[in-house]
Amino acid sequence: MEGWDPNTKSTLTQIPLLSTKAGPRDGALWTQRLKEEYKALITYTQMNKSNDNDWFRISASNPEGTRWTGKCWYVYNLLKYEFDLQFDIPITYPSTAPELELPELDGKTHKMYRGGKICLTVHFKPLWAKNCPRFGIAHALCLGLAPWLAAEIPILVDSGMIKHKDDATTSTES
Repeated sequence: MEGWDPNTKSTLTQIPLLSTKAGPRDGALWTQRLKEEYKALITYTQMNKSNDNDWFRISASNPEGTRWTGKCWYVYNLLKYEFDLQFDIPITYPSTAPELELPELDGKTHKMYRGGKICLTVHFKPLWAKNCPRFGIAHALCLGLAPWLAAEIPILVDSGMIKHKDDATTSTES
């Protein structure tokens, strides 16, 4: 955690670590892992709300807990930019981090690939591997998606690649 800003450190230390090393093919162990994932997500969401930093909503979109969908948003220049968020839990989870997708931003930045998957290879994936199986979905959002949005959305807005939904001159809804 050296080199991280104090807010990120504080947030990360409050998200519960997970202990069950199980993926979607592991039956009852996967169910236990999902319970831990939900606990961490609920804690992270409550923490964000209490700090007036609410920025995402997600839920499992299938009973197995292998497909997740929702929304995430970023406020820039006092305007809220909202995006669909989706990802699948890899078969090799938790050894492999989920690939977070923002489909409507596909092709708008070089830090994205294959259908709107955000590129986290350089910084996040080594951190995930080092912390397996303790990291989960909440950690991927905190250490992967949140910094990606903070770095990329201002650039995309300033370059005109994305427009605010209230801007009637664009066909790209955000």
